[in-house]
Amino acid sequence: MNSKKVYIETYGCQMNLADSEVVASLLQDDGYEFTNSLEDADIALVNTCSIRDHAEQRVIGRLGEFRRRKSDNPDMVIGVLGCMAERLRSKLIDQLKLVDIVVGPDEYRKLSGLISAAFEGEKGIAVKLSRVENYDDIIPLRTEGVSAWVSVMRGCDKFCTFCVVPYTRGRERSRTLHNVVREVEQLVEHGFREVTLLGQNVNSYRDGDFDFADLLMSTARIDSNLRVRFTTSHPQDMSYKLINAIGEYENICSYIHLPVQSGSDRILTLMNRTYTIEHYLRLVDKIKSTVPGVGLSTDIIAGFPTERGEDHRATLDILEKVRFDGAFMFKYSPRENTKAWNMGDDVPDDIKSRRLNEIIDLQRTISLEINKGMIGQTYRVLVEGTSKKSDSYFMGRTDTNKTVIFPEGDFKVGDYITVKIYDANSATLFGHVVTKAGWVDVRIAVVA
Repeated sequence: MNSKKVYIETYGCQMNLADSEVVASLLQDDGYEFTNSLEDADIALVNTCSIRDHAEQRVIGRLGEFRRRKSDNPDMVIGVLGCMAERLRSKLIDQLKLVDIVVGPDEYRKLSGLISAAFEGEKGIAVKLSRVENYDDIIPLRTEGVSAWVSVMRGCDKFCTFCVVPYTRGRERSRTLHNVVREVEQLVEHGFREVTLLGQNVNSYRDGDFDFADLLMSTARIDSNLRVRFTTSHPQDMSYKLINAIGEYENICSYIHLPVQSGSDRILTLMNRTYTIEHYLRLVDKIKSTVPGVGLSTDIIAGFPTERGEDHRATLDILEKVRFDGAFMFKYSPRENTKAWNMGDDVPDDIKSRRLNEIIDLQRTISLEINKGMIGQTYRVLVEGTSKKSDSYFMGRTDTNKTVIFPEGDFKVGDYITVKIYDANSATLFGHVVTKAGWVDVRIAVVA
């Protein structure tokens, strides 16, 4: 048994979380142990995100803390994994002098060898992108839990002009349907009650004649008590077959994350999003008519190059028309090596901030109105754990991905319970747990 202890810290999207589980599985096979404490670590790894400059700066700051820790333990190996490793490569080692090894998303099988070499004083970089690596044979290392991320494909072929993913994660390649289903079956056997199928664009999944709708339905058929979610979808590739599958299977959650990015066709063209707002709205109409009560969320970028006032107002208009349950909203962040980088960054930061705040305020109002409309209704909730602010209260999510807070009762994590909503804010629902004796009538004043 290798006595070296590994500490892994993960930033960014769900894909990075899933990748960290792949890394942990590979290292465990080579005899490494794991620790949740940086102070106890012989190897400190950061799995990174490059989607926005703020994310990179946050990681660089954290790496500075790792280096200070290394001053007390000179033999400690520090490594950067993931998208930031792919993008910055030797800069992290030679210029910033922050790390010993740099490993991109398609080179994790080399990690153990690079770690061993680093203990001998060698610096290592492995960042080659692959057209075939999908880690299909690796069962990710997971702790016992309720929900699991399952990566079904890697990379992206869309080349949105603002996005670094095709350059940091490579081109699209899918796992086999058989192996994905087998992995989910094993998760069910280990007590997991929910899986989320992951891909940069899951709609592009393809295994021979099988598309993503086939994979989604095959996963749903494993166990009727298993909740099945997925993310993320590209509007251009969202098929009616997939929408119909969501409507047909009760355990496929009625929730779709469908990034629109902007309400302006002109800006969408500059972003290379390959759809129009008219197409997007037709898609939303089909989703809402097929999956009644569906939860919809989206991504919005404020201040894309050349964005004018009318483009911004078009984005506000799409929020009003669709009435998303929630949104991830950001200021445009220029990324080197993307096509948008060459467009310049001509929207002043103060205007970006003002537009972003207007988007946030409108979406928060819409989310609050939707959530207030749920007061008095009952919903099936999967108990996921205790509330972040009090061990006396639990949290779970509805089928439509709404976070619900409720008092402790005669249930355990992993149970399905029925909750009646009595209050709500823009992000959270508060409810009473339904029991045979009636409502557990405890008023609470905490948020998740």
